[in-house]
Amino acid sequence: MNALLKLSGFIDAITERIGKAATWLVLIVAVISAGNATMRYAINWSSNGLLEIQWYFFSAIFLLCSGYTLMKNEHVRIDIVSGRLSARARGWIDIFGILFFLFPMTYLFVTLGWPFFMNNYLSGEVSSNAGGLIRWPVKLLVPVGFALLGMQGVSELIKRIAFLKGLIPDPNEKHGKSAEEELAEEIARTARGVEQ
Repeated sequence: MNALLKLSGFIDAITERIGKAATWLVLIVAVISAGNATMRYAINWSSNGLLEIQWYFFSAIFLLCSGYTLMKNEHVRIDIVSGRLSARARGWIDIFGILFFLFPMTYLFVTLGWPFFMNNYLSGEVSSNAGGLIRWPVKLLVPVGFALLGMQGVSELIKRIAFLKGLIPDPNEKHGKSAEEELAEEIARTARGVEQ
């Protein structure tokens, strides 16, 4: 089990790097969007390429960060039910979900997404919009993103089994404050500073 936990740590490190790198795309998308809107209203100029790159980057953010979201335990859950269960029961539910839902879904998206990408790459498909971009880079994100999600699923499965064996603490427990809690505290501090 120690070797599997090392593998899980290695996968987590890769996921962490990819997730943190991909979050910078949010800033890039915001700058492109603001620049495009400013140019459209200031000098009546716009670019379909700039509009398309925004949704390319949005797709990259969503697909490349899905494994990171799973690792951080920030994905959508039905806490009304699972919140009332013991940590061991939640661990078993996670194992069941990973094996019977996550792995089959990621397998389908990778195996069906790769030929979809290759077809686009070989045909050199370009957007039908004037000044549009080539399509294969965004279509490559589908198999790559789901492969990364499946890889993180392996890590999460290892952690749930190790937890049930009593080797590690509950991986579902969130340590520290969430990004939303930190933002709320920062806003509260700023508001107090303005009032004084």
